[in-house]
Amino acid sequence: MISGLTLSERQAAIAILILGTMIGIVMAAAAAMRADAMEIHGYIVALYSLGLLAVVLRGYFAPEPDDTRLASYYDDPSKAGIILSMAWAVFGMFMGVWVALLLAFPDMTFDTAWASFGRMRPVHTTGVIFGFGGNALIATSYHVMQRTSRARMPGQFSPWFVLLGYNLFCILAVSGYFMGITQSKEYAEPEWYADIWLVVVWVTYLVLYLRTLARRKEPHIYVANWYYLAFILVVAILHIVNNLAVPVSFAGAKSYSAFSGVQDAMTQWWYGHNAVAFFLTAGFLGMMYYYLPKRAGRPI
Repeated sequence: MISGLTLSERQAAIAILILGTMIGIVMAAAAAMRADAMEIHGYIVALYSLGLLAVVLRGYFAPEPDDTRLASYYDDPSKAGIILSMAWAVFGMFMGVWVALLLAFPDMTFDTAWASFGRMRPVHTTGVIFGFGGNALIATSYHVMQRTSRARMPGQFSPWFVLLGYNLFCILAVSGYFMGITQSKEYAEPEWYADIWLVVVWVTYLVLYLRTLARRKEPHIYVANWYYLAFILVVAILHIVNNLAVPVSFAGAKSYSAFSGVQDAMTQWWYGHNAVAFFLTAGFLGMMYYYLPKRAGRPI
């Protein structure tokens, strides 16, 4: 992982991770003054950043990659993304079984709030849809766009930032549900600060994809790339509009939607319906348009 980064990329990673650690500490300190559950998320952000910082520092003095790397595709983030996808699949499906058992054995909540149906179900859906599905889409998009463009991704840092940043969002989302941190919007439950972080990650993802296509040696943009781009672009629009909200305090998790009543409900399911269309359909169609013909040995 670190051996594939140039010295400047390692320095950029260290700077961003130090900033992430500081933001986490500020979040925790500010929320602690209000006894808000966001304090735990501050600690999670700080520990996540510190853990990655330790990994970067451990490999900081490793030899830099030579120019021969530019002759091959950069697949390390794809491999890591598939492993993360499988881990989220196991977790999400386990939580799904638990939620299903609650319907038959309601006492499996053990008289605790975190194990209630209302908190466990979004843990299951987020784990499967965003943890399992999202990581699979990111990992395969890296793999597909390089091969169909005959171009290596521009740089080694951005792919890792998107992948690991996205997984931080998933961790904040799932851990928040257990603590009751939720907007109560189906498939859009994470609160305002997690939503803002996902926007940063997602814009980086879009720029990375466009930069790779701009470097392509293949004049034709293969159909899979159009589906992946539709998935990335439309999900960004859906996420930003549906999650417009006003925080009660920047030192707390709670926020209120910018929309109210019927308008809020309509905006929410405009998001929900099209999230199914573009996250769970368009993205996976992009995947299938590459891997199905490839495995069948028969081009479209």
